Formats: sequence, structure tokens, C-alpha cells
Amino acid sequence: MARTTVTFDSAGIEIAAHLYTPDAPAAGPRPALVVGHPGTAVKEQTSGTYARRLAERGFVTLAFDAAYQGASGGLPRGLEDPAQRVEDFKAAVSYLTTREEVDPARIGLLGICASGGYCLTATGGDHRVRAVATVSGVDVARQFRLGADGSQDPAVFQALLDGAAQARTTAARGEDPGAMPVFPDTAEQAAALGGEHAVEGFDYYCTPRGRHERSAKHFAWQSIDKLASFDAFFAVPLIGPRPLLQIIGSRAVTSWMAVDVHQRATGPKELHRIQGATHVDLYDKKQYIDPAIDKLTDFYTTHLGATN
Repeated sequence: MARTTVTFDSAGIEIAAHLYTPDAPAAGPRPALVVGHPGTAVKEQTSGTYARRLAERGFVTLAFDAAYQGASGGLPRGLEDPAQRVEDFKAAVSYLTTREEVDPARIGLLGICASGGYCLTATGGDHRVRAVATVSGVDVARQFRLGADGSQDPAVFQALLDGAAQARTTAARGEDPGAMPVFPDTAEQAAALGGEHAVEGFDYYCTPRGRHERSAKHFAWQSIDKLASFDAFFAVPLIGPRPLLQIIGSRAVTSWMAVDVHQRATGPKELHRIQGATHVDLYDKKQYIDPAIDKLTDFYTTHLGATN
């Protein structure tokens, strides 16, 4: 398996990506997958892990950094723009159609965490995508508005909107509006703010377990009001008759969002639970990733065709 650093254009922004290609010879162009990362993450983290593992199974895979984040272009840094994130997926599909080793009629999407929601929206509006899957998929806008488990006090998001509004006013006056921190300073603070799920995120992104220098620790304040009215699941009924697979951990507090998607889907659909796994366990823990990769391989092989 070879990894090549590539770039492509997404609405005028240069996107940095890693293209993974299998070593084994193929009789012709292969099926290909675009793999999107969680919110704040970069392609060198869990999306790169899944891209590499699926390339080892014979797929051409493309893991990219979202616009405004990682090694990709765009200002302000740390902006989470839902419309642009959806465009990034479509631009990645466009890039894959230009590769001679890729069969443009056999392209699928895989979204992890926040990208799980974004890739559903992208698939709903892009008929070049023949199959879509998510791992620990969420609508990050719902997560901000309602909390990871759906029980957040509405006052929390209202306060964030107040902060976003003040930041825009500050910027209009030519002053630095600062940025919204995503993670606290300690695991204890994370626990106080968001319980076990927040501690898991802190452990992955802020310790040697998964930390990366380009992984975002702050969001631009404009992200908040851009997320306020976004609905990643609105286009789910448009995905059918194309197939949808969602993989979630049986202990994931975010799984209620995957259930919502499953109920909206109109085509072939499956909600697959990895027993014992939490949301973040599916980012990097081998005992949970291994069965997820097996399931994804079967799904994409069934719906995109053989890899050789």
C-alpha cells in the first residue's frame, strides 16, 4: 500500500489529502472511497487509519483535511463551515474521477463522527456517490445545539450564540475576536463539562494517544452561528435507493443520532453495532476497528464491486 500527498480544489480552497493505493496489481480501475475526519481532527488521525486499512483491502482511498483546518487552505483558521465541509466531500469525489486507477462509476463515501453527517448531506445531492457509510456518525450541529446525548440545557447553545455575535461585532471594529476553545485544560475539567464522552475526546485529542499538532484545539467563533441552522440529516431521504451503512458503538452516547438517520433513510440501510465500543473507541482501538473494517469491506464490496 502506497500513500501519496495530493491536493485538489474545493470552491477555490486548496485541500490537502493523502491518497492510498493498494500494492497488489488490478485488472482495471478500482473502486474508491473518500474518507472524512471528525470535527477538529486531521487526516493523519482516525480517518487516515480507516483509509489505510481499507486500501489494504483493495480500495483506492482518499483522506483529506477539511477546508480551514489541518494542512488545507482557507481563512479564518479553525472555521467549521457546514456548507464548505459538504463541498469538500463533493470536490474529493471530483478529484477521484480524474485518477486513472479509479473507476468513476464505483465511488463511495465514509464519514467518521462529524464527517458522518456531512457525507450524508453530500451523498443526498451527488449521484456520483454509489454507497455511503458512517462510523460513530453525528450531525455536529445537533451535537452543539443539543449535546452529545441530546439532553443539553438549551441555555448552553444560546450562550455560545451570544459569544459568536459578540465576536462578529468585535471583528467589525477591527479587533481580534479570539476563538472558541474546544477542549479544556485537563481531563477533570472535561469530565465536569461533558462527562465520560468529553473525557474520551480529551484523551484522544489532547494526549499522546491521538494528539496531532495540526488537530484543531479552537473553533473560529463564526462556526457557531453557521452551525445554528444546519441540518445534516435533511437530505437523508434523497440517498435512496443507494445503500447506507451506519456503524456505531453499543455504548456510544451519540447513537441516538444514527437511529434518527436510520428511520429517515428510504433505501437499503443497516445500523450495525460494535459491542462494547463507545463513540471514540471506534477511532483507534484495534479490537473495535477490526470488526468495523470487516463490515465496511463487505458493504463496499457488495455495492461497489470487487477490488481486483
